[in-house]
Amino acid sequence: MAEQRSIPKERGADHTLKQLQEGYQFILNRSHMFHSNVFETRLMGEPVICLVGKEAAEIFYANDKFRRKDAAPKRAKKTLFGEGAVQGLDGEAHLNRKQMFMSLMTKDSLEEVRSLTGKAWKLAMRNLNKEEPFKVYDEARKAMTRVASAWTGVPIYDEQLDKWAEELSDMYESPTAVGFKHWKGRRSRSKAEKSIENLVEKIRKEKLTTSKDRALYQFSWHRDENGNLLDKHTVAVELLNLLRPIVAISVYIDFLVLAIHEHPEKVEKLRTGDENELQYFIQEVRRYYPFFPFAAARVNRNFTWDGYAFKQGTLTLLDLYGTNHHPELWENPKLFKPERFQSWDGHPFDFIPHGGGEFEMGHRCAGEWLTIEVLKETLDHIVNRISFEVPEQNLGFSLKEIPSIPKSEVKVTGVQS
Repeated sequence: MAEQRSIPKERGADHTLKQLQEGYQFILNRSHMFHSNVFETRLMGEPVICLVGKEAAEIFYANDKFRRKDAAPKRAKKTLFGEGAVQGLDGEAHLNRKQMFMSLMTKDSLEEVRSLTGKAWKLAMRNLNKEEPFKVYDEARKAMTRVASAWTGVPIYDEQLDKWAEELSDMYESPTAVGFKHWKGRRSRSKAEKSIENLVEKIRKEKLTTSKDRALYQFSWHRDENGNLLDKHTVAVELLNLLRPIVAISVYIDFLVLAIHEHPEKVEKLRTGDENELQYFIQEVRRYYPFFPFAAARVNRNFTWDGYAFKQGTLTLLDLYGTNHHPELWENPKLFKPERFQSWDGHPFDFIPHGGGEFEMGHRCAGEWLTIEVLKETLDHIVNRISFEVPEQNLGFSLKEIPSIPKSEVKVTGVQS
């Protein structure tokens, strides 16, 4: 029997304020301090176990040991995920809902989303105002909203594009915010849910037609594990769990342009459009730059792992950013090195920007493959089909802000296609 060990514990009544102040580095900072990949702290008035690293990720995604239904904070449900979303389900309900998402991730469907991405960027170039700086983040949000609409079948017309792009980005920009920004995110989600509920009702009453291959149709007629149609609110929540993450790829696109600018010596290999080189580069963007900080779950039953006792009901956080920067897993993790992915073995628990584990049965994000295809097409377009200049601006980004994007949101000039 393995020797019982005490989980290192951070002193103090509560560390929520420090978590807000330290952002992405909160867990990794304490992991270094305790010289441990496991420690306990206190957040929002309750004890929390924090995990970082490959082995910790593997146990965190063991469905018999952790549950998700009561793990996400209320503010995240009200903005980021939505009430009743797949991220908060377990067991048969989760498997049923996850399969609804995974059924969309076919080879043909992923090829289509890549084609739609190329068309969206070509349209953005045609509509370019050459008198004004090209704001990468803003333009990416609009391009990704076009892609999301076309791919899911949720109709978003040109005159609605700016509004939808803003509301969808409000949802992922606001979960950790306080004050007006957080409430704006909640309001945007509420408005979007009502709009999509109306579409679902029209689909079911045959007052609106759309392709049977589209998510709008598929989700509207999906039946749960008990054979019942999902209520229209749940359908709206899950459709937003396609629309919102696609628009959130804009954060990566902003960092993609930053990486091209800051690491020109890494760009030459991309000039041929080689698929492998494109993938190495975008995987390193996903590893190196901040995206989602951590995943949450609760201990489902008492168990012991690596000598540490986990008590039922304890909130547990897995450090996604920290695992992607863990010096035990990544040589020189503070260096931007796309070539490191030439020898990466594809392990499901060491590179986890979209969560760890496998897709069909676990809680790894169903949209990861889609994200990769969108980013490859975007990178190929930026490097091989247009030219631009990056004027002087504040390109720094903060690891204290979640989500983090460059201060200037990256502005480029002299765009030629």
